[in-house]
Amino acid sequence: MIQIILAEDHHIVRGGIRSLLEKEKNFSIAGEASNGQDVLNLLDNGVKANIILADMNMPQLGGIELAEKLKTNYPETKVIILSAMDNEKYVLKAFKAGAKGYLLKSVSPDELVFAIKHTHHFTQYICSDLARRFLNRLLALPDPVTHKNVQDLDFSTREIEILSLLGEGFTNQEIADKLFTSKRTIENQRQAMIDKSGTRNTIALVRFAILNGII
Repeated sequence: MIQIILAEDHHIVRGGIRSLLEKEKNFSIAGEASNGQDVLNLLDNGVKANIILADMNMPQLGGIELAEKLKTNYPETKVIILSAMDNEKYVLKAFKAGAKGYLLKSVSPDELVFAIKHTHHFTQYICSDLARRFLNRLLALPDPVTHKNVQDLDFSTREIEILSLLGEGFTNQEIADKLFTSKRTIENQRQAMIDKSGTRNTIALVRFAILNGII
């Protein structure tokens, strides 16, 4: 029996995932949480789990930060990240933090079930849509022209999220709405990234991020 904790701050989404997984005879929902700290509390209180299915962005403690903490405190518990973000930077960040799986939220029910079983019995898993996108991108892109100091730059998860949305053509206000924050906050973070990267404007910033594999 695979014991699973669902960590997702949207109750409707979490309920839908639970309904799906409960149909699997070898799955058992050991607990539910709305953020990473709640997951830690469940484990500290004796709840046993083989798999944590965790949303990447949650209040207090997101999925990537949770994976990093579990790697030290509960190394036998495997984290699978659920995310809407499909760039390599997020995937690498998640696996480096200790996650064992990375799934897009658009993943099919069958693949979700397969991913949980595969991660539990074997090692890492990345959803097929991401694997296909990464391969196609590697085949199509020329060798990147890297900034000589790019290795010294450290972009946060939120900054990469904003960069990705900028690259898709969203305005500051649209990004603010998507990330549940203010337009002023997005403008400030965008300017901070321009200053950090030494670029001239938003277009140059996005180009810099693409050429250096940040998004």
